[in-house]
Amino acid sequence: AAPVAASAAVPALAALDILVVDDNLDAAESLATLLGMFGHSVRTASGGSEALERIAETAPRVILLDLGMAHMDGYEVARRVRALDLPQQPVIVAVSGWGQEKDKRLTADAGFDHHLIKPVDGESLQTILRAVA
Repeated sequence: AAPVAASAAVPALAALDILVVDDNLDAAESLATLLGMFGHSVRTASGGSEALERIAETAPRVILLDLGMAHMDGYEVARRVRALDLPQQPVIVAVSGWGQEKDKRLTADAGFDHHLIKPVDGESLQTILRAVA
């Protein structure tokens, strides 16, 4: 994640339950650490199947989801999440190196609410989290 100035830290937001899904474990853990510093409860998953298990167990409020994963890509995970009968649908944010207009259309069509480009801009992420909180 891109560095965030201390003054830009999330001010007194309600802690959100967030799931970070990325098959690059270093990327997932780095983003999870940043979110934890903002006071959120964060879990990680290293792939689509693990993400679906965690979602069924914890019903996170926000899912930060990589697109280019092996075995089950982020598009398929998002479609499956949208098909689940959950008490409240999570906000799903694409986190990807793919950021052209066609990529953003594909994520919207798959059920994503937002599309962030790696490395994630901390202020853009915080704006999304503030809107959710």
